[in-house]
Amino acid sequence: MSYFVHESSYIDEGVTIGDGTKVWHFCHVQKGASLGEKCSLGQNVNIANNVKIGNGVKIQNNVSVYEGVELEDYVFCGPSMVFTNDLTPRSKYPKGTEGYKRTLVKYGASIGANATIVCGHTIGRWAMIASGAVVTKDVPDYALMAGVPAKQIGWVCECGTVLKNEWKCQECDREYTLNDGELQEK
Repeated sequence: MSYFVHESSYIDEGVTIGDGTKVWHFCHVQKGASLGEKCSLGQNVNIANNVKIGNGVKIQNNVSVYEGVELEDYVFCGPSMVFTNDLTPRSKYPKGTEGYKRTLVKYGASIGANATIVCGHTIGRWAMIASGAVVTKDVPDYALMAGVPAKQIGWVCECGTVLKNEWKCQECDREYTLNDGELQEK
């Protein structure tokens, strides 16, 4: 096992951690969670029971990934962004695992600092969620989302460059096509 866990962090029994992953200060990874290879968990990150995290995922400081959330490979979670897993929570009437709504963040998507992802939605591949945005619906692949509630304000390249009314990235030269409202790499 070649991963790093800071001495101030807690890793429960039944957790899988991939090679090259780093778990920094004051983190807690709960029972049944799975972290892929070469992930980075910043300070004060909580990974709840049974959460699945792919390879190369970066989770910045003060993020909780709750049960019902799945992060595919190369997802970026900015500082203090928020996931939810229950649309109608009540302390007196907890629903338990069966009541959680699934949230999927697909390959390469990025979520900015202090954004909120309301549960039950999918964030598409390479999508970018602006800092402070509140996502209340599914997000298409490559979509650039901003605002409260978040609205699509454009498209982004796989490399992260905003595509400005053109389908060829000015930074990396990737080319895209727009088919039936969906952006696809050529």
